Order: sequence, then C-alpha cells, then structure tokens
Amino acid sequence: MKFFKFKTAADTNNIYKLDGRVPLLKAIPFGLQHVLAMFVANVTPIILIASVAVYQGQTFSPSDTARLIQAAMIVAGIGTLIQLFPIWRIGSRLPIVMGLSFTFVSTMIALASKDYGIMIGAILIGGCIEGILGLTAKYWRRFISPIVSACVVTTTGFSLLATGATSFASSGTFALGSWQNFVVALVALITCLLVNSFAKGFWKQLYILFGLIAGYIVSLFFGMVDFNTIGETINELGIISFPRLFAYTPKFDLGAIISVSLIFLVSAAETIGDSSAVCTSGLNRTITERELSGSLCCNGFVSAISGSVFGCPPITSFSQNVGLVAMTKVVNRYTIMFGAIALILAGLFPPVGAFFSTLPDCVLGGCSIIMFGAIIVSGLGMFRDIKMTTRNTIIVACSFCLGIGVTQVPGFFDSMPDIVGEIFANNPIAGVFVISMILSIILPKDKDTNNHQEIKIQENPDSNPQSNDSNSQIA
Repeated sequence: MKFFKFKTAADTNNIYKLDGRVPLLKAIPFGLQHVLAMFVANVTPIILIASVAVYQGQTFSPSDTARLIQAAMIVAGIGTLIQLFPIWRIGSRLPIVMGLSFTFVSTMIALASKDYGIMIGAILIGGCIEGILGLTAKYWRRFISPIVSACVVTTTGFSLLATGATSFASSGTFALGSWQNFVVALVALITCLLVNSFAKGFWKQLYILFGLIAGYIVSLFFGMVDFNTIGETINELGIISFPRLFAYTPKFDLGAIISVSLIFLVSAAETIGDSSAVCTSGLNRTITERELSGSLCCNGFVSAISGSVFGCPPITSFSQNVGLVAMTKVVNRYTIMFGAIALILAGLFPPVGAFFSTLPDCVLGGCSIIMFGAIIVSGLGMFRDIKMTTRNTIIVACSFCLGIGVTQVPGFFDSMPDIVGEIFANNPIAGVFVISMILSIILPKDKDTNNHQEIKIQENPDSNPQSNDSNSQIA
C-alpha cells in the first residue's frame, strides 16, 4: 500500500526525521515507549464514565466496562494512525499520539449518568463541529497569533504538573505520599536521568522506556502490581476479542449538544497547543496551516467516530507524548506508527491491554515529570522568538494570571452558569487561550511592526529550511 511505502532505506538516524524507515527492532521500542507513557491515562476516562453510566435504564456491568476499555485502546490507535498518515485532509502528518480526553470527563459523567445515548449524540455533533472548524482553519488561523500560541503551549505544560506530581506520589497499593511510592518513582526518575546522561546513540533516546522498566521491577518487590486483573480480563473477554460496534443508539438533546460543543472548542485549544509544541520542540519550526487544520479535523471527526461507532468519549492529542517528543527529539512517523499498532493490538488482545494497565502510577509519575517540564521549556522557547513589547507583556500577564489563577480558587465560578465553571474552573488551557486570543485581537498593534514578529504560515512544511525531515519523503 502507498500508505506505508517509503523511498529511503531503513536507517536508525531516521528517528530524528519526520519521514523515513527505521530498522524494525529499533522502531518497536520507541513505539512502545509512547504507549507506556499514555496507556493508563487513555483508559482512565472511560473507567470513570462507565462507573456511573446508565443505558436504557441499566447500569454498566463489569463486562460492559471491559469492552469499552478495549474499544478505547483501538480508537486511540486509529486516531494516532490518522494523525500520522492523513486521510484526505483529516490528519496532520505530525508525530502526535491520540487518546481519550480528560477535558470532557466531568461533562461526560453528568450526561452518561442520565443516559449514555445522550452522551453519544452530543459527541457525534460536537465532534463534527470541531472537524468543520479544522476544515475552515485558513479563515480564522490568523487570529491565533504567535503570542497566543506561546501562552497556550506553556500553559499546557503547567497544567500537567499537578498530574505528574500526583502520579509521582501515588499507587493503588499504598496511600498518597507513602515512602514506598516515592522510592519507586525516584528509581524510575533516576534511571531516566542516568540513561539520558550516559547512554550513547540509539539507547540514549529510550531513557523513558528504561525508566518505566526499572520502576516496574522495583514496584514488583513492593507488591504494587496486581496480575489478577489479567486473569479477570481473560475470563471476561477471552484471549482475542473484537469490540462491539454501534452498541449505543445516539439521542440528541440540545442542552447536551451545546455543552459538549463548547468543550470541543476548549479541546481544540489544547490541540493547537500540542500541535504547535510538537513542531516547535520536535521539528524546530512553526506549525503550518495545513498541519493545524488536519490536526483539528482528526481531533473532531475521529471523536465523532469514537462516540457513534465505538461508544467511547472524545479523543485528543496527548500532552504526555508531546513532552516525550520534546525530550527525545524522536519524530519519525514510521516509528510512532508501531505505538499505534500496539494500541490496536492491545484492544484486540485484551490480555495485552490488561498487562499494560498493571503499571503503577508512581512509575509513570517518575518518568512523566520530566516530559511535562519539557513542554514548558518549549513554550518558553517560543517566547524567546517573540519581541516582548508592552502589548505582548500585557497579553501574557493577563492570560496567565486570570486563566491559571481562577483554577486555584475553589468556588470562583459558583455564581455563574454551570457550563462556565465546567469549561474554565479546572482547565487553565481554556482560560489562557480565550483571554490571550481576545487581547491579541482587541489591543492595538505595535506601530513598529518589526518589533512584533509574526509566524509565517506555510502551505508545505517541506519548504521550510529548518525542517529536519526534508531528506526523506513518503512515496
């Protein structure tokens, strides 16, 4: 198939290029590294939603939940493949890993607890709206100025710090903050640092994978790993199992559609930030209009498929994996493709997914804390390329103080409509995006245009001399 044909021969150095083939035995570990970095976070949203879901008056059984977890892994794999290898205008052709979005969880729980069909209907409409937004990106892309992109990318990193720190101190066996959790997390972290500092060549970039393996081995000695879940999964679904398709009939409720569609706009802001960060930190260039459009289209249209076909919540780009790209500089699509294939296999072979799910939180926390910080560094790097005039300083100061500040004040939105709190109370990316974009539009432009550098949007990323993938193209 043309989809997978590359002109270049397999070469390990291609891991630092967007295109080109990598030797199979070296490509697979990099793909698995991406899967391990996001696996638990990918299935957690559906577990939370299924725990309260009601469909046709019946609550979800453990078997229903197991099948949805299975579908969640397959959807994440399909979404990642489409991002890597676009279909028409859907997909960015960037090294972006997709998975179920936490942004929607609170709203999805509220809708699913009433009727799962209402949730599915809202996802179908909201996803199509974001997909259309992506198709029309050329008409509104100019409003996303460089200063807005820098604010959103930096906030994406800040928003993940609490997640990383919580994981660092957590496990399913010991209480939050227990010394056992810290020991395991520190072993994972120190292993990452040692491998990254002293390993050479190919092995140096697998430091996250080595950290996960080392942390997992230590967690076994503390009894943190429960292998019983693997046996339970096999009893429920067997060794090989196909997901149930179109299992839930969508129902269309106007209030639910409006609520979910607004959150899709927030998800779009996150996708803009993640996609921009991948280009800035991994490809050393700014995102193109075509890439931005394709990324949003994938986010929206695949989310619609996720809900209507697989019965899962919306998917989005995973910031954990953006951080992984920023740290390792491994951007090769062929390599990350194996991560997507691993996700699909984990869905078709439930024991595989069950094994991945045994990874304790503290192991992930020890490795991911570096990746989340790398996203912040990428955002700060974007500020370096922007002239910080008085206008830009005001935009940054106001968007950070308000967008991030309100998330730290419980009850800030209590007197406002519920939907406002759902969007902004726990999601600093949404607040920073909205505030920075509004200020960027309404504040007078600097008179000296040379002091305000604009990002040039290109139609073809290969024409950018800074792109690190120009030596190898897809046939």
